[in-house]
Amino acid sequence: MAERSFKEEVKKLRLTAGEEFRGEGILAVTKALLQSGVAYVGGYQGAPISHLMDVLADAEEILTDLGVHFEASASEAAAGAMLAASVNYPLRGAVTWKSTVGTNVASDALANVASGGVKGGALIIIGEDYGEGSSIMQERSHAFAMKSQIWLMDPRPNLEMIVDSVEKGFQLSEASSTPVMLELRIRNCHMYGRFIAKDNRAPEFSIKQAMETPERDVSRIVLPPYNYMHEKEKLEDRWPAAVKFIRDNKLNEFLGGTTGDVGIVVQGGIYNTLIRALELIGLADSFGNTDIPIYVMNVTYPLIPEELIGFCVDKRAVLMVEEGQPDYIEQNLHSILRKADVQTKVIGKDVLPMAGEYTSEALRKGLTSFLETHAADLMATAVPISHAPDVPAELLKKLPPRHPGFCTGCPERPVFTAIKLIERELGPHHISCDIGCHLFSINAPFNLGNTTMGYGLGFSGASAFNVKADKRAISIMGDGGFWHNGLTSGVGNAVFNKSDNVLVIVDNNYAAATGGQDILSSRASNPTKSTNHPIAKAVRGVGVKWIRQTRSYDLTKMRDALRDALTSKEPGPKVIIAEGECMLNLQRREKPKLNARIKSGERVVKERFYVDSDTCTGDHACVRLSGCPSLTIKDNPNPLKRDPIAYVDSSCVGCGHCGEVAHAAVLCPSFARVELIHNPTSTDRIMDRVRKGVIGFLQKLTARPAFNEVA
Repeated sequence: MAERSFKEEVKKLRLTAGEEFRGEGILAVTKALLQSGVAYVGGYQGAPISHLMDVLADAEEILTDLGVHFEASASEAAAGAMLAASVNYPLRGAVTWKSTVGTNVASDALANVASGGVKGGALIIIGEDYGEGSSIMQERSHAFAMKSQIWLMDPRPNLEMIVDSVEKGFQLSEASSTPVMLELRIRNCHMYGRFIAKDNRAPEFSIKQAMETPERDVSRIVLPPYNYMHEKEKLEDRWPAAVKFIRDNKLNEFLGGTTGDVGIVVQGGIYNTLIRALELIGLADSFGNTDIPIYVMNVTYPLIPEELIGFCVDKRAVLMVEEGQPDYIEQNLHSILRKADVQTKVIGKDVLPMAGEYTSEALRKGLTSFLETHAADLMATAVPISHAPDVPAELLKKLPPRHPGFCTGCPERPVFTAIKLIERELGPHHISCDIGCHLFSINAPFNLGNTTMGYGLGFSGASAFNVKADKRAISIMGDGGFWHNGLTSGVGNAVFNKSDNVLVIVDNNYAAATGGQDILSSRASNPTKSTNHPIAKAVRGVGVKWIRQTRSYDLTKMRDALRDALTSKEPGPKVIIAEGECMLNLQRREKPKLNARIKSGERVVKERFYVDSDTCTGDHACVRLSGCPSLTIKDNPNPLKRDPIAYVDSSCVGCGHCGEVAHAAVLCPSFARVELIHNPTSTDRIMDRVRKGVIGFLQKLTARPAFNEVA
C-alpha cells in the first residue's frame, strides 16, 4: 500500500479542454503526460518524485482507457531501458526516478539511448534531490546531462510552466532525436496551483502497432562503426536542432525590466526563490514585478549563445545564479561572452555560496553584495522589508544536534537492539549498511554501521571482508533494496564467492522507505501486479542454505538468530529475514478504522506500555537500547531519588519493543502492559471494580503493622 492514495485526485486527470485544473505539481505533470499523447510510462519511486509513481498507479484505469502502458519498474535501470521503445518507433515515452542516485543506476541504459538517439519523444522526469531536505550525496543532474548529451530542462516553479515544459520536452526530444531530462525540485513537485487543461490524447502510434509492425535500424545500435557516427550526429545535427527549437519556441524567458546596466541570469527552478530574495531587499513585489532584467533559463543545457549575448551585451555586470557546484553554467557563460568579445562582468560564486541550497536568505546576501558593488544607485532607492535576523554563531553551537531516527513502533528498531545486545557478548563487528530507513541505525542510540554504498548494496559493501577471521561482517538490506539490486549484486555475489558473512534482510511487506509501494514480496494482493513471492524462496533459489526467518519484534529470537549466524560452523552466507510491517503505514491504515469503531460505540481494546515510577531506577538502559520517541524521561516523583525516571508518553503504539528490551537485556521489571478499553461493556466495568477491590485490599493489608513485623 502506498502511504498516500490519490484515488480522488486522479479524477482531475479526466478534465477536458478549457476546464481549470487545480492541484499539486505531481498531479499536473501526470495530466501533462496525458495531454501530450504519451504511449508508455515507467519509473522507480524515490523522493521527491515518489508520489508521481503513486499517482500513475492510482490512475491506471485512465491510462488503460487511453492505451497508455504503465509499469512500476524493478529499478531505475529497468525504467531507463524502457526508452528503447522510442529508438525505432515514433512512440512518446516518459520515465521517472530520484536523482542523482537513480540516474547513476540507469546510466548504462541512458548512455546507450543518448548515443543512438530516438525517433519518438523520450522524457526523463528527474526528482532533483539537492539541498537542505536531501537524503543523499550532494550532486546535480547537470553533469550527467553534459556527459551523455541529454538536454536538461529546469522549469520555473509554476504549474503552467511545468505543464508546458512536459509538452515542449517531448517536442524538443523529437526535433533533436535526443532524450530530454525534466528536472523537478522538491518545491515544484509539491507546490499547488492551477492551469487551463487540454484534452487527453491517445498515442498517435501505439505500442500494439509497434509490436505488430517491427522495425530495425542497426545504425541506432551502439556498435562500431555506428558509435562513432553517433558522436558526429550529436555535434553536427542534434545540438543545432535543439538550440534552434529552444530559441524558436522561446523556452527561456526574459522577465523583469527591459533596461538597465545590470541583470540576473538564473536557473528556472530557483526563480521563485530569487524573487523572494529581491522582495526582501525591496526590489521586487511578491508577484514577481521588478525593474531588474532577468534571463530565466528553463533549459539549462544546452545554453543558447545568441540569447545570452543579447541579454548581456548592454550590461556592465550580470549575476549568475547557479545552485550547487561545480559552476558549470557560470563557466559556460564566461566562454560564450568572451568568444563573442562581450566584456560584461559575470559575478556568481564569488558572492554566492559555492555549494548548498540557495535559500532566499542565501540569495538575499549574495544579491546585496552584487548590487552594492555594481548598482549602488539601485540599492539606494530600495526599501528592504523585515526578515528573520541572522542566528548568532554562538547560539548555533549550543543547539543540540537532532538526527533523523526511527518512527515510534518501527519494526526495524528491534533488529538493531538485537545487534547491540549480541555485541555485548561477541564484541563489535564491521557493519555494512544500506539505503532505507534502517540507515538511521548509524545515529544514536544505536551508533552502528561503518559504511553505506547504495540501494541494495549492503551485502556487496562487505564483499571485501570475505576472508578467514575471528569475526564475521554483518550486512543490512531492506526488502525494497533486495528486489532493486540486492538479490544479484549482494546475495548472488556472496553465494558465488563463497562468502561466510551475515546478511540481515529487513522485510517490511513493501518498499516502506519510498512510501509503501508494492514489490514482489508484498503480502497484499495487487490486481495489476504479481505479489506474494517470498524473499526466503528467492534467497534459497540462488543457493543460500543457512536461512532464518523471525518476527523482528521478537527481540529474544532476533538476538539468538544473530548469535547463531555469527558463530555457526556451517560455511557459506548466513541470511536472517526479520519480518515486521512498517508501523507508520500500519497506523495510517488502522487508526481510521479503530476511530470509526470507537465512534460507532463498538468495544475496542488498545495496548499501551508504561513504566512503573516506583520501580524504575533511573538507569535508562531501556532508552539506550531502544531509542523509541515515545520512551522518554521525566522528573522522579520520589523526593529521595535525584535521577529522572523513564516514561512512556501517549504516542506509544503498543508495539511492545520496550518490554522486550527489558526482558531480553535483563533490565529492571518496571515495564508493564496495559489495555485501554474504549466503550467498555458491563462485564468490563464489573471486572474493573473487582480488580480495584482486590488491589485495595492487598494495599491495606501490607500497610498493617503486624504484616510489616512478619515481613
